[in-house]
Amino acid sequence: MVKSINVLRPKFTTMADGNDAVLVMHELVGEQDGPTIGISASIHGNENTGSQVILDLYRVLKDMPLKGRVLLLPVVNPYAFAVNHRFSTIDELDLNRQFPGNPNGTYSQQLAHALVREFFQKIDVHIDLHSGTDRPTVDYVYIENDEELSRAFGSRVLYRPVQGKQGTTFAGTTKAVTIETLGISSVVIELGGGIVDQGPYCKRTLDGILNMLRVRGTISGEAAPNPKQIVVTELAGIRPVHGGWLEPLCPANGEFISGDQLLGRVVSPYTFETLEEIRTPFRNGVMIMQHLTRNLVNAGDYGFMVGNMEGASD
Repeated sequence: MVKSINVLRPKFTTMADGNDAVLVMHELVGEQDGPTIGISASIHGNENTGSQVILDLYRVLKDMPLKGRVLLLPVVNPYAFAVNHRFSTIDELDLNRQFPGNPNGTYSQQLAHALVREFFQKIDVHIDLHSGTDRPTVDYVYIENDEELSRAFGSRVLYRPVQGKQGTTFAGTTKAVTIETLGISSVVIELGGGIVDQGPYCKRTLDGILNMLRVRGTISGEAAPNPKQIVVTELAGIRPVHGGWLEPLCPANGEFISGDQLLGRVVSPYTFETLEEIRTPFRNGVMIMQHLTRNLVNAGDYGFMVGNMEGASD
């Protein structure tokens, strides 16, 4: 078993309802020295699959011998998580873009500052769990600054961002830039979501994290070999321009799609007419994100994501 388990609740501000705003973290300390692995989820409040995984991971790790320390942060953005909203309704800011934060700023800016002080500055490796929302389902892993660890998760499709592009990894004072500045190894996992059973995605994520911990020597056992993998350097997010029923027509995530194929169509719930047909933007692509069920969308909602196979590598 682990040497000790501690629940940490550092406060960073006071809310208008009189409650303390705190980070709730679970610290699992091993009997042998080793790196500190930080695992977090729900930086976007409507991506809760990772929070479910951290519960499952805690139940597994608490009875295992550990080398080093594991710091679990199951809900990064609690006021967004509680209402299944991407951002905190207090200030409607994207927490992922507020780093390194501001101790004198809005709620999300203070939260970002507290995360740097209480979490990021105390870990050596960060595993960041994202998912689709309660509508689309996503499946890929970022290669940021620790390719071995990114590949060890076991996803078939990985994404290596191109320097200078705007997006999750870039755009000024983002979490990723802050983590890179602190010298932390980082892996971002995008898996799960949608109006479907999250059990299989939770199981895949749990298994992948355990394999990553074996690679780093945090837990014992031989790491599983990586599957055949594809690394893309360009992703296209496609959002419908009309609202209505979004009907998916594309192959499964991880499967290939060509430029003459439909991703899906938007159909009016009222007149039943087809308002829009959405096609893949690449001559040769791989599916990254989609709606697995017929879902109601507004114009501009997340629709699909396709990776460009041109320039892809193993």
